[in-house]
Amino acid sequence: MFIHKTNFLMRALYPNFTWRIPTTEKTIFLTFDDGPIPDITEFVLETLAQYQAQASFFCIGDNITKHSTVFQQIYDAGHAIGNHTFNHLRGWDTPDERYYQNFEACEKAIRHHASDLAQPKLFRPPHGRIKRSQAAQIQQSHEIVMWDVLTGDYSAALSPETVLQKTLQHTESGSIVVFHDSLKAAKNMCYTLPRMLEHFKEKGYSFQKIA
Repeated sequence: MFIHKTNFLMRALYPNFTWRIPTTEKTIFLTFDDGPIPDITEFVLETLAQYQAQASFFCIGDNITKHSTVFQQIYDAGHAIGNHTFNHLRGWDTPDERYYQNFEACEKAIRHHASDLAQPKLFRPPHGRIKRSQAAQIQQSHEIVMWDVLTGDYSAALSPETVLQKTLQHTESGSIVVFHDSLKAAKNMCYTLPRMLEHFKEKGYSFQKIA
C-alpha cells in the first residue's frame, strides 16, 4: 500500500521536522527531489513558469556538479534550493560521519554554483530516512523539510492517472507536495504536474517556494 498522505503518527515521530506549512491563504508548496537532470528539470521549470508557480528543489550534489547549467536555470528562475546529500544516501544505512560529510559535500556544491544564495537553508533526507543523531547535527544549520503529500510519481506500479488522482485528492492549503525531477519519475511527473497546476490554479491557489 502506497502512503500518499502523511499521517499523524509519521509527523509525531519527528515533530521538529517541517511536514506542512500552516497558512490562511490558498497556497501549495511544490517540491522536487533528485535533480537537476537535463530535459526533465527543464520541463519542470518551463511548466512552472507557465503557471507563475514557484517551487523548492532538493538537489543531489553530484547532479549539481554534472549538470551545473541546469542547476543555474533553477537558481536564475528564483526557486528555493535545498540539500539532498551528494550521493542520495539513505541515512538509516549510513554511518553518521559519512552521512554528514556527504551532506557537507552537497552544501559545498550548492554554494559554489550559487554563492550569493540568500535564503533559508533547507535539507530533505533521501527516502525520508534519517537517524535522530544525523538530524540533530544537520538541524544546527538547516531546516529539515519532509512532506504532506507524496505523489508517488517514481513508482512503476502507479499509472499516471492514479498519481494525478491521488495527488489532487490529498493536496490542500499548506501542503508540501513531493515530485521528482528524475528519469525514474519522468513519465508520471510530466503527466501529473501540468494537470495539477491547472486544476488548483482554476480554484484560486498559488504555488510558493519554502522560505
